[in-house]
This record gives sequence, C-alpha cells and structure tokens, in this order.
Amino acid sequence: MVIVLNEQASIANHYLYELRHKDIQKDRSKFRHNLKRLGSAMAYEVSKSLTYHDTSVETPLASASISLIKEEVVLVTILRASMPFFEGFLDCFDKADVAFIGAYREEGEDISVKVDYLASPKLDGKTLIIIDPMLATGKSLVLAYNQLIKNGLPSSIHFVSAVAAPEGIEYIAAHLKDKYSIWTAALDKKLNESSFIVPGLGDAGDLSFGEKV
Repeated sequence: MVIVLNEQASIANHYLYELRHKDIQKDRSKFRHNLKRLGSAMAYEVSKSLTYHDTSVETPLASASISLIKEEVVLVTILRASMPFFEGFLDCFDKADVAFIGAYREEGEDISVKVDYLASPKLDGKTLIIIDPMLATGKSLVLAYNQLIKNGLPSSIHFVSAVAAPEGIEYIAAHLKDKYSIWTAALDKKLNESSFIVPGLGDAGDLSFGEKV
C-alpha cells in the first residue's frame, strides 16, 4: 500500500513547497523546521492507521471515554538526513522506542548502500516506522529493514518519506515480501543518472546540516 499525502490538499503542502523552493531551502534552520513540521503532519496521518483500545479518563468534573494507541511503536531514524524529519515523529509518538541506523551511499560506477551503525530495541510484535526523507533507490530502506529484523519480527511495517521516486517503491516491492505500507508527502517523476529524485529537493542531509566532505 502506498499513501501519497499531497494527493489531497493540506497544510503539509506549504511545508513541502518551502522544502523544495531553491531559494527558501538555503535557510538551513528553516529547512530543518519544515522537515520537522512535515514529519509531525505525516506522523498524524500514520497514527490513523494504527489500532486503538477504549479507555476512560477522569476529568475534574466526570469520566470521559477515549481511544488510545494499542500498538507498541518503534521509530527508526536513518542518520543523518532523517534527523529533523524524525523529530516531528518523535513529538507525536513521544512514548515510542527508537532505533538508530547509520547508512551511506558508496559512490562509484554502481552506487551501493552501506550500513555501519545499528542500535535497536527488540522488535517482536511491535509497529515499526522507518523514517527517511528521501525514498530514492529504496536500497537503504530495504537494507535497514533487513538489519533491523535481526532483533525480532515486527507486527507491522511503515516506510515514511517526504519525497519518493517510483523506482524506490518498485525496488521495495521487488525485494521485500513482508506486508508493509509506504507513506510519502509527494511521489515524484523519476531518478536521474546520479540516483537523485527529480524534481525532488536536493540533498536533505546537506541542506539540513551542511555539505559533507
């Protein structure tokens, strides 16, 4: 299942507009802030798909019925680009456990993805939300998932991005047999020859934290 947020107009489009705008995105602080706001908006959308249980709360005047999330949620952030986006999720799922993955692209004739750091809680029976602002080739998400499930099999899987390319979605479908959902604010046209999303928004990590050497 693929859910594209901007297929329906919402305030999230304003955050995405500023993230994409080639002049506005030069303000590093604003770029991080917009990624965080978009993360919060998408966390809210993902929360609608989770299971809930009914309970009650005592107000100063009486008892009120309310539904609370039943699932145990684990948020996964792929360093470094996803950090501001992840913060928006953590603001919403403030009781979630967190896993951290260090992944990077190894440039060359054939671009590959490497994982050099993983810290994760046990995942058996939990809801896994893997957060990465750019779903380009899909290789880093599949590699991250395969590393994560060494710590247990989650009951449900959600991949979340700000911008996605069709090639990345197709790669996940071809290499992941478990049931999952993909959430993205925008589904763009394609990848270019350097495996960057077009029209995309550029390098989210560099725009958030400065160019790496």
